[in-house]
Amino acid sequence: METAQNADRQQKILDLANKILRLSHDGLLVNMRFLDVALSKLPVECKMGMGAHLFDGARLFCDPVLLIRQYEREPAAAARLYLHTLLHTVFYHGFQSDKQYAAYWDLATDIAVEATILELDLHLTRVSDDEELQSRLALLKKQAGGLSAEKLYRHFRIEEPSEKATEQWRRLCRRDEHVYWDRKEELELSQAEWRKISERIRADLKSFSKDKNNTESMAENLQEAVRERYDYSAFLRRFMALGESMQVNDEEFDHIFYTYGLQTYGNMPLVEPLEYRENHKIRDFVIAIDTSASCRGATVQAFLRKTYNIMQESENFFSKINVHIIQCDSEVQQDVKITERAEFDAFLKNGKLTGFGSTDFRPVFEYVDTLREAGEFEDLKGVLYFTDGYGIYPERMPEYEVAFIFLQEDDNRPKTPPWAIRLVLSEEEIEA
Repeated sequence: METAQNADRQQKILDLANKILRLSHDGLLVNMRFLDVALSKLPVECKMGMGAHLFDGARLFCDPVLLIRQYEREPAAAARLYLHTLLHTVFYHGFQSDKQYAAYWDLATDIAVEATILELDLHLTRVSDDEELQSRLALLKKQAGGLSAEKLYRHFRIEEPSEKATEQWRRLCRRDEHVYWDRKEELELSQAEWRKISERIRADLKSFSKDKNNTESMAENLQEAVRERYDYSAFLRRFMALGESMQVNDEEFDHIFYTYGLQTYGNMPLVEPLEYRENHKIRDFVIAIDTSASCRGATVQAFLRKTYNIMQESENFFSKINVHIIQCDSEVQQDVKITERAEFDAFLKNGKLTGFGSTDFRPVFEYVDTLREAGEFEDLKGVLYFTDGYGIYPERMPEYEVAFIFLQEDDNRPKTPPWAIRLVLSEEEIEA
């Protein structure tokens, strides 16, 4: 009898919790039609005894007892939770959980989502702590340069929040637990589908509100969510020149005929081994560094280190190389020629950035052309230009490949010339 009563009680709790979630879903749908597909794709399930609401990157699991208690205190709490978790998914947060500092990423994503909800300013999601959260977000936005998850994550890595500040942010912004975000192999199944949804929301967002201030954080987070992620190692190989190395080409050498000839004719092999083989190797290469004030030294060092590490991979180096590291702001400040690994090591250890003025890309290309005319390069394959993108581009297309490497998406910077390769890498991707 007692067991039946307990089961009946639990069922009533589940029914009430599901009713609250349905009301929250419908309220969000009526107020934000651009989220219709996303709302239909996020599974929400009530499970007894969890003690918290859990988001695994693809599904929201609600504790019905906790949900009802929160709803009793603040009727908007349920819709706030629903929208909070939905935006995690729309912003791709669960698919980027392999950050070096997972705790900072968790904190940054919660703050980014809550900042977006406050900007949307929906009556059905307002809770009592919003005024306090708004004042704290205003200060944080100035410090971090924005309230997207990526910007907040970078800020927390540079300016580590105190334990007290972290607890305050969690109290104001934590709605769900992210304990299963590391299940990358399972989340990959829905990654492409959610990317399409995020791209559609980004397109529909423009017609949602005439006041851009109401959707600034939403747009910023969506831009980061749909940004293409690149494999820098594969990209760098595009700049590798074909060369020859003094080693046997085993792929074109038939050991059977060679051995048969020695056995049959004494000292006369039927096939001689080829002494040379073609390898993709870096020989003549230019790395240009924008040393204007917007490019931080630590990030530049990380970029050079990553490029160097990729170069050092198997069969990527000649015994002698010819890499020029050129620093330039509005004029060429320094050119360091690297011909062997020891020189690269020395530069990374002792080299200093010089310049820090305004940016003009043209002097680098004029300088490189001068070096080519002087016979400095045997086969210049390309120039990598690491920059924030705010500078004057050359009008004429060079006779070699050029790639501009940017740290983040920025719709306001000058348009990259059509003849140049454009690559966007985050600090996390550079430092990985």
